[in-house]
Amino acid sequence: MASFKIEGGHLLRGTITPQGAKNEALQVICATLLTADKVTISNIPDIRDVNNLIQLLREIGVKVERGQGSQEQEHTYSFQADELNMEYLESDEFVKKCAELRGSVLMIGPLLARMGKAVITKPGGDKIGRRRLDTHFLGFEKLGAEFRQIKSRNVYEINGSELRGTYMLLDEASVTGTANIIMAAVMAMGTTTIYNAACEPYIQQLCNMLNRMGARISGIGSNLLTIDGVTQLRGTEHRLLPDMIEVGSFIGMAAMCGGGIRIKDVSIKDLGIIPDAFRRLGVRVEVDGDDLFIPRQTHYVVDSFIDGTIMTLADAPWPGLTPDLLSVLIVVATQAQGSVLFHQKMFESRLFFVDRLIDMGAQIILCDPHRAVVVGHDRTRQLRGSRMSSPDIRAGIALLIAAMSADGTSTISNIEQIDRGYEHIEERLRTLGACIERVE
Repeated sequence: MASFKIEGGHLLRGTITPQGAKNEALQVICATLLTADKVTISNIPDIRDVNNLIQLLREIGVKVERGQGSQEQEHTYSFQADELNMEYLESDEFVKKCAELRGSVLMIGPLLARMGKAVITKPGGDKIGRRRLDTHFLGFEKLGAEFRQIKSRNVYEINGSELRGTYMLLDEASVTGTANIIMAAVMAMGTTTIYNAACEPYIQQLCNMLNRMGARISGIGSNLLTIDGVTQLRGTEHRLLPDMIEVGSFIGMAAMCGGGIRIKDVSIKDLGIIPDAFRRLGVRVEVDGDDLFIPRQTHYVVDSFIDGTIMTLADAPWPGLTPDLLSVLIVVATQAQGSVLFHQKMFESRLFFVDRLIDMGAQIILCDPHRAVVVGHDRTRQLRGSRMSSPDIRAGIALLIAAMSADGTSTISNIEQIDRGYEHIEERLRTLGACIERVE
């Protein structure tokens, strides 16, 4: 187990470039299982969750090659799934490895579409509350798949040998559920219509990649997708978007402890309302081409609604505010002038990390598992250094930002959670002037 040791109070300055999008990577890497041809994907982040998924694909027989030479080439991989080991795909060893990786659930759709069957167990991931798979299974069932639970192995066996297109109204706009159903439907017989589909940029990227592979998907960017099934897909090349969650994390970091930070090549058009969410906390976010510049924030004042009521920030499906950034926004609010109510609707355990911020001196009232009120310090007093543990990826980066702005030295353990989503984060932050050390 590794820890971060952080000496707070250092102003950060300079330029940082976001990594490729983690959530998109998990989707499009699994989509390479849909064809026997080679698929090349660039801008893949070097992070734990993605690396574990790539290794899992290697173990089921996918030929994986990583580029050599420049940094761009080393973030480019080719995948060729022309000789899958079906015996291993049904083994207890494979099922056990899937249980340790949340992204493994995205293999079901491609395996059903191409192989007609899959075995899966409940995947691992963040400890942020229950993350049900009903949307996935209901969608597969609508397409004609049959699944049964084998309690002795704690797995689900899914048979999808005759998938047929149909109309479906998803019970929730689940991102992974939508991606999985899309990948199953692209090779189903007939036409599939998915209403209440997730429509975030990473889903759009997946659909555009599949269309280049020969799929026929229309309605991309909306919550109503139409998919005309095809019999075969071919290879393609694809480049990941910048990670919008990392961009938001860097905005929060720059607001709390930055002396002027430029975030390069962020793909402004794909950030949605993320910059405006920080602006509602009073943070100045300047757009320069496809970069964001966040000047030093010596003082920032929380907006209020037109009628003067307290500002409320709540998560929502795209194009609403992503739940992955509420943790960072909460940390930023601790040093604002004003009060904010945060409403985390989607996961019932994600706000429990605020106890660590309260120990650091933050004024936060945890109303219930879904709501917290932050009363800002207005920079009149710093948070104080503390010892803490990272409960999940996003809370981990929020605690890291808090520690960098704090008075004194902090230690964050269980940083393997942070490594799951942020590439070599301590090295990149040190180039900006952060005083952070990894301790094994």
